[in-house]
Amino acid sequence: MKHIEHIGIAVKELATAVPLFEKLLDTRCYKTESVASERVNTAFLRTGETKLELLEAADEQSVIAGYISKKGEGIHHIAFEVDDIEAEMKRLSEEGFVLLNQEPKKGADNKLVCFLHPKSTNGTLIELCMEIK
Repeated sequence: MKHIEHIGIAVKELATAVPLFEKLLDTRCYKTESVASERVNTAFLRTGETKLELLEAADEQSVIAGYISKKGEGIHHIAFEVDDIEAEMKRLSEEGFVLLNQEPKKGADNKLVCFLHPKSTNGTLIELCMEIK
């Protein structure tokens, strides 16, 4: 793993959260995107080398809707950038980590992604991500 690529934050409404985080970080949202496969709308902000991904449920079936109903708004996941997502998935699986998807899938911000089950990572949802070339 190279470094933290972003921190994902579950929010009820991007319309409210984006202006709040823009003020907090003194920066503008540089990208919004819908990820149909995850039923989520995203907004990205960057300050220095740090990126935040705000996640809003696109519908009630979204994992984010379920997360917010159980835990409320807040940190949802930490994403790490990797050079070779398939090799990293294989390595982590062999080390005993539980993958939530067996193949990388297209995520937001032009990335291939895979999530690790929080039960195998001390309660923290971990995302692996690799730039699509």
